Amino acid sequence: MVAGSRPEKTTIALLMRPSAMLIATALVAILTSMMGFERQQVISSSIFILIILATLLFWQFRLAIAFIGIGLLMATNVLTLPAFLRECKLDVILFLVGMMVTVGVLKELGLFTWIIQSVISMPGMTGPRFVAITIVLGGLMACAVDEVTSIVFISTLIFQVCDTLKISPIPFIIMAVMGTNVGSSGTMLGNPVGILIGQNSEPPLAFIDFLTWSFPLMLINLLIVMLVMQWWYRKEIAILSQRLEARRQMGLGLGPLVQVPYGRALAILVGMILFIASHHHLERKLGLAPNTILIVAPVVIAGFLMLWRYQRARHYIEADVEWWTLLFFMMLFAVAGTLQETRVTLRISDYFRAAFGDRTMLLIPAVLGISALGSAFADNIVFAAAFIPVVNHLQQTPLVWALVQGTCLGGNITMIGSTANIVALGMLEKRYHTQMRFAQWLKIGILTGLITCIIAWVGISLSSPYMPTVQQRRERIMLHQDHSDTQLQSVPMRSEGINR
Repeated sequence: MVAGSRPEKTTIALLMRPSAMLIATALVAILTSMMGFERQQVISSSIFILIILATLLFWQFRLAIAFIGIGLLMATNVLTLPAFLRECKLDVILFLVGMMVTVGVLKELGLFTWIIQSVISMPGMTGPRFVAITIVLGGLMACAVDEVTSIVFISTLIFQVCDTLKISPIPFIIMAVMGTNVGSSGTMLGNPVGILIGQNSEPPLAFIDFLTWSFPLMLINLLIVMLVMQWWYRKEIAILSQRLEARRQMGLGLGPLVQVPYGRALAILVGMILFIASHHHLERKLGLAPNTILIVAPVVIAGFLMLWRYQRARHYIEADVEWWTLLFFMMLFAVAGTLQETRVTLRISDYFRAAFGDRTMLLIPAVLGISALGSAFADNIVFAAAFIPVVNHLQQTPLVWALVQGTCLGGNITMIGSTANIVALGMLEKRYHTQMRFAQWLKIGILTGLITCIIAWVGISLSSPYMPTVQQRRERIMLHQDHSDTQLQSVPMRSEGINR
């Protein structure tokens, strides 16, 4: 009986996930029909939920599921080929390709190895100091490059230290991921969500907007997260301090040190950030459309780097560009775009208005809380892509920043809340053949997510009177375009004068 019951239990377990997925999808279809949604709206909403649940429950098959989802949407005529090409956000994909190639070159030039060596060689290292360094460094690196690159190198640092001291790396990986996710909200470079929201907000946001309204909040939350982690993991940190002191008394360091020529890589990174940060000013000077340089700058820089290191150019494209992830993003952007094409997002924004009116102080926590919870259990890229049109319809600038903060900070709540979480846990499993329990993460994740979201709520609410309105942002864009048109009109006049 016991032996015979095992296959039955296995079969039941295998059927539970797809059954739950189909039941949830059917419930969404029934609910949207009862709410008076049109046929295409019901189909787009149902397939969107189906793909979200399928990627959540069958993560290893996520790209195949996204491909099939696109086919279903086209077969039901909810998504057309022109709409697909319009909604797959090729500008964002292009930006990410350029960043990935540039990061691959920086990695080969030894920038991240130099950072790790600098931390290891610090004199007088203690547990609290090591935790502070990993959290702050992870957050700031996420701002400068991206959250995935940041967590890969911070995890490498943690593994080296923990292996040397013979302690469990799990608490320190959690701490580093929390700091990285918070840091990713600081700039447009930190998280694909940043460039997605910045480029597709109405009107678009500039890099300087993130530095003005999001970066200060990130710094405050990063400090708070560091303090929370120091308290929550105080026992593990105390053991780290004891092991460090014992090793110091034996005259030993944390690992072998090598000399790394990091100067060129550091100059490239600083130059790239300055180039991107000044994109708004350069676009006005050159008479270009808003955010043109922002999107193209990483690609141009990557092109020059590939010319410089031409023998490695193919390697950067094939090995350092995460084509699997980028294709997944493209499919999800298109799936989320069908909600806007079928005007589902317009109906959702109408529900928001009916519930909260135009009261910004109520809409801010609503958008922030929903986006944080949604991003905790679904890919934050998907949630942001689906929710951007809703925020655009509500026509209030503070809600854009609530969406940015919610989608980034909500990633800390669960193990699957962000790409950085999944990458770090994958590295942990591969190296130590161990898996983290969902509840082990959830306890500290809920606390961290709640505290940081409250701080973001307060910060956005206090800043909202000083933020430019949507109309003021539009006027800024119009002035930009008028300036561009004036420059373009002056070119033939000068040419005519020369001909004379």
